[in-house]
Amino acid sequence: MSLIETRQLTLAYGGNTVLRDVNIQVARGEIVTIVGPNGSGKSSLLRALIGAVRPVAGHVVRAKGLRIGYVPQSLSIDTTLPLTVARFLNLPARVSGAAATTALRDAGVPELADRQLGALSGGQFQRVMLARALLQSPDILILDEATQGLDQPGAAQFYQQIETVRRSRGCAVLMVSHDLHVVMAASDRVLCLNGHVCCEGTPQVVADAPEYRALFGTGTQGALALYRHDHDHDHDHDHDCTAHEPAKKLHEKAL
Repeated sequence: MSLIETRQLTLAYGGNTVLRDVNIQVARGEIVTIVGPNGSGKSSLLRALIGAVRPVAGHVVRAKGLRIGYVPQSLSIDTTLPLTVARFLNLPARVSGAAATTALRDAGVPELADRQLGALSGGQFQRVMLARALLQSPDILILDEATQGLDQPGAAQFYQQIETVRRSRGCAVLMVSHDLHVVMAASDRVLCLNGHVCCEGTPQVVADAPEYRALFGTGTQGALALYRHDHDHDHDHDHDCTAHEPAKKLHEKAL
């Protein structure tokens, strides 16, 4: 049973259709990545999933009581404010010290609790945003280009942390990314979006799909061997391209 899915979802802004007849589903414990060119509707889809955008047709179906942890593409913070990470995690509602400590640990930055928010690097800030999302004890993590602005090693480390979170907490992960050289093989399934779902399947299947190659070429093909993982969930899905195949064990760090 899926945690969240869309059925014939169509989104429009100002009379311009950005997504049409999109059908996706995410099951518990899997990592699904959405890729696509600029303007393809990736962020709009995520906003519809969290309820920030209302569809003009179709609908979103969420499992009863579904808890969502959301990491936005960006968040503007006044770096002159004397705000520690611990205090930031207590906004807008206070959380227990134990919950904050656990969230920071699971995000890979347990040492940052007393640091000033304005003194964090970009990668550290994204880990704190991940910790903030984990405070919700989410059934699904939704991340909108959470590695934007990070270099490739930083992005690879962030995706490895997401894998760790998935394993330890058993939550699903749905993320939008432009880091094709890393994220394609850091996922169980990939959705290629361009106003509609162009193709869907395992990373290798999507990389070989004519629709994907028409958008991105073949330059990411060789990167698929760099960053692979395995998991003990075997999800059965019907895909546009092929049925889901188990992913391989993560055995090498990305560049």
